[in-house]
Amino acid sequence: MIRGLYTSGWSMLALNKKMDVLTNNLANVSTNGYKRDTVALEGFPELLAKRLYDNTDNAVGGVPVGDLSFSDDVGDVYTWFRPGNLLQTDQNLDFSIKDEGKAFFSIAVPSDNEFTEFYTRDGGFELNAAGQLITRQGHFVLGQKGVIQLSGDQFTLQKDGTIVQDGVTVDRLLIKQFEDPTTLRKNGQNLLSPTNETVEEDFSGQVIQSYLEQSNVEVVREMVDMISLMRSYEANQRIITAMDGTLEKAVNEVGRV
Repeated sequence: MIRGLYTSGWSMLALNKKMDVLTNNLANVSTNGYKRDTVALEGFPELLAKRLYDNTDNAVGGVPVGDLSFSDDVGDVYTWFRPGNLLQTDQNLDFSIKDEGKAFFSIAVPSDNEFTEFYTRDGGFELNAAGQLITRQGHFVLGQKGVIQLSGDQFTLQKDGTIVQDGVTVDRLLIKQFEDPTTLRKNGQNLLSPTNETVEEDFSGQVIQSYLEQSNVEVVREMVDMISLMRSYEANQRIITAMDGTLEKAVNEVGRV
């Protein structure tokens, strides 16, 4: 009976973590280039239960009475890098990447008097007071020569990421493509960073001007998953309530008999 309480309790903790992921997906349904997360559950490690104070066999550490497995737990949070729909904006500073979801814009983020390179699919860029191309969070957009310097927002963006202004090639966007984008890790602000398993490859997509990639979150799907999750959570609550009532009777009524 106590085992059932632990099983339902662990299940509720895992479902609560999954709810956090679903909520974050819904909160970013309008975030350009956002990639949907999903929770992968794994079986909770089995424990060997032992009788410590009824050691009739004189075994060291107690007598084994069987395995004890609580419930499922969150194994990993998996990110789906399927491209979102492209939305035409007619703004020259809006870029998008047309591919299978493996390429990203390179962004320079200041850290400890240095710049760290991150990646994003959000191509909604701006110009700062110095004419430098930046993200809406104020981070620099990188080109092959470093930070991209422009004189106004009237320019042409070619399919390979080359920026041409007044007939002169200014720079080419630093586009990074990876063999397996699932090896990247989210770092907040819609930015991604590489891991030891991340491997680069040649860019095979196209860069499109005046389009933005939308989030790949499907609202209806997330809402259906949320409803199913809430029902599972409520079922575990009812199980705990039922077991608690049974334990109360065992202690207060059966004990008197």
